[in-house]
Amino acid sequence: MVPYRHSLRVALIVGATACYSGGPLDPPAPPVTTGPVGAAIASPSAAQRLTRVQYANAIRDLFGAEVVVPTALEPDIAGNGFEAVGAKSSTISARGVEQYETAGYSIGKQVAANPTLLARILTCTPTAPDDAACARIFVSALGPVVYRRPLADAEIASLSAIVTTAGTAFASFEKGVSYGIARMLQSPHFLYRPAAGEPDSDNPGKKRYTSYEIAARLSFFLWNSVPDAELLAAAKSNALDTYEHVSAQVERMLASPKARDGLRNFVKEWLRLGELDDLTKDSKLFTTFTSDLGPMAREETLRVFDSLVFEKDADIRDVMTTNQTFVTAKLASMYEIPAPSKTDFAPVDLPADGLRRGLLGHISILALYAHPTTSSATLRGKFVREKLLCTPIPLPPVNLSTGLPEATPDAPTLRARSLVHMGDPTCASCHRMMDPIGFGLEQFDGIGRLRSKENGTVIDPTGELDGAKFGGAASLGHAIHDDPRFAGCFARKLYQYATASEISDDEEATVSALAQRFALTGYKLKTLIAAVATSPAFRAYGDPK
Repeated sequence: MVPYRHSLRVALIVGATACYSGGPLDPPAPPVTTGPVGAAIASPSAAQRLTRVQYANAIRDLFGAEVVVPTALEPDIAGNGFEAVGAKSSTISARGVEQYETAGYSIGKQVAANPTLLARILTCTPTAPDDAACARIFVSALGPVVYRRPLADAEIASLSAIVTTAGTAFASFEKGVSYGIARMLQSPHFLYRPAAGEPDSDNPGKKRYTSYEIAARLSFFLWNSVPDAELLAAAKSNALDTYEHVSAQVERMLASPKARDGLRNFVKEWLRLGELDDLTKDSKLFTTFTSDLGPMAREETLRVFDSLVFEKDADIRDVMTTNQTFVTAKLASMYEIPAPSKTDFAPVDLPADGLRRGLLGHISILALYAHPTTSSATLRGKFVREKLLCTPIPLPPVNLSTGLPEATPDAPTLRARSLVHMGDPTCASCHRMMDPIGFGLEQFDGIGRLRSKENGTVIDPTGELDGAKFGGAASLGHAIHDDPRFAGCFARKLYQYATASEISDDEEATVSALAQRFALTGYKLKTLIAAVATSPAFRAYGDPK
């Protein structure tokens, strides 16, 4: 078995060899496509509050899909584009405390009142409302699953007392159980993912994540939910201390249907698809817009990713060029294709000679990165730069007017007006990084419908991406597909999401190594996920800031 500390020594040896300048060396070894990737250099550690989605997933996994999870909870705050990153700095307001209290009692009441749900968590038969022995059995079984770690005797005693006290007060052991559940769900041990660490016996003076903390990191990364019984058992036996055992768990977890939920959440946070719930458009200009369009468009995009990763195990870069998508009757009508189903989403192949192709043809992207009344070459170009190529765009100067001039006979199209805007030296440097990319998507209006003219003038969709010329959305998608920055950016975003941290200079080598492994293994996303989850950096404990 390979301890994780061994990979650091390998990294140091490889680095020393790369800097060697003496006599002849043996021929370089072939690229390695298995084993740990990168060195054990860690991001700063901090407790992470469960996001709303993680809270809901956890409740359903703990108690059953029948539980109605309250949605009025502390809002998530994105950090560097990810709720997962923002969760490391999120606190709970006074109002949030009240909301979690209300939610805890609601969930406890539902579980205690449903014999089927109750039987899943209560393995003893109480003989009285204040049955202390049964209360202890109940708490000892459920508590470690809710808190994702073993409970101390004092915790078991305290929680058991809540159950028996409430049971006595209400003359119902089941009522006591509901109060016990509510108490656990309000605990910071449930609402947060602690990162206390423990002394690292292999590195005196250093710390490492505990086995239970590693189990939680794996489950929330791959499943966006709590560890299951098998993962907790692996943590209990310290099996997660070796690469081989972690790799086996990751393989098992990726085969679970819950891995699809994990992928969906990553894509949703990365592309900001959650904002489609609040998508607004001027219905007088876009008569086909309805409030369900945003969520429907998001589901199309998520299904395409799901299909490429879990059904086809395809090159993930193909998301930029594939002509297969999933549509409802409404989406089909907006894409001007026959609806494959009248009642639900169904797969469809877009016309081979059509202008719509891949992610840049999805309404989710075209409508989200546009204005309520118009398209936006700037927003769409910025999306490509920052989300797909990891090229940050500087913020505009304070008090700078970012509005485009009104359409005129000499500048009737957005492209023409943008070129006028770029004539201003204070605007040109940034807009030249974005607008020429966005011009390639101007054949789609602000809601994502295909068009050929704007204000009676034929739209010119040609553009250039850092030297790569394109003639519209489809060829722009191909240019991004073939741009090595796209795959590298994908690896970077996934690593950042997994570690829930901004990437430090010390971690750049690990990110580069992950990108190289990604390329060597055919750009398969499941392989990249496994490489991140088994990397020494993912499990390395960094001192809190």
